[in-house]
Amino acid sequence: MDDCSNNNSRYQEETTNPVQLSEHDQAILAKQNSRMVSSFKAQEIEKNSKKHWDIFYKNNGNRFFKDRHWTTREFSELLGDDIHQKHILEIGCGVGNFIYPLLADGLNAIFYACDFSPRAIECLKSNPSYDPSFINAFNCDIVTDELITKIPENSLDLVTAIFVLSAIHPDNHRTVVSNIHKVLKYGGLLLFRDYGIYDMAQLRFKPGHKIADNFYMRQDGTRSYFFSIEYFQNLMETNGFVECSNKYVCKRTVNIKEDVDVPRRFIQATFSKRLSTDV
Repeated sequence: MDDCSNNNSRYQEETTNPVQLSEHDQAILAKQNSRMVSSFKAQEIEKNSKKHWDIFYKNNGNRFFKDRHWTTREFSELLGDDIHQKHILEIGCGVGNFIYPLLADGLNAIFYACDFSPRAIECLKSNPSYDPSFINAFNCDIVTDELITKIPENSLDLVTAIFVLSAIHPDNHRTVVSNIHKVLKYGGLLLFRDYGIYDMAQLRFKPGHKIADNFYMRQDGTRSYFFSIEYFQNLMETNGFVECSNKYVCKRTVNIKEDVDVPRRFIQATFSKRLSTDV
């Protein structure tokens, strides 16, 4: 499990081209289908998903993910000014690796931050930089809890979903997008980054870990979905959004200490909440 923030990258390429799988990779994917996660096991994982993430943060605290200093480079929409204060929601905020670097850089913003794990929220609030004047952090199941009970409807300039939707069962993706849609202003933006289909992390799963198409269980009970740009475009456009950008970001990730040099594939997209006059 990683969001590529713990590693160094030699190059970055952006593309909308489909992946060309080698025969070796095709064989790996076929082998994954030889032993699927049972429906009973999949239901147990779904039922205990909050528990698994709470255990993850209990074991790792704020040590697992490094601060995401790359977000303004990848999403220019996050760059603000001294005059207009942005209202931003981070879905799956974890321990604050996205929010705190932006505040340290002086971004003029009010943040809402929610996470599935109560322990993650506790950790975020324990940070010395936590200031309730600028950050409203709360525990939330983005599938079952209505965001409008915490955030005014049609009020946000930006919502970020960075390596979070992949942890949610694809059957619930539409519910999550609908939930986000209600709190964004018309013309407000969803900034999205997550695992791309056939990323190295998908290809390294062994038989016994696949739950459904492009959806897998990790050893610690957390899960990961791998997105195609076509899937995400359809998900967004059928739920009230208009595409601004939608592409794969291909990197070669290097970790010299661990002698790792592997290709990675992510999806990065920006979608706007459709104006009432749009057709």
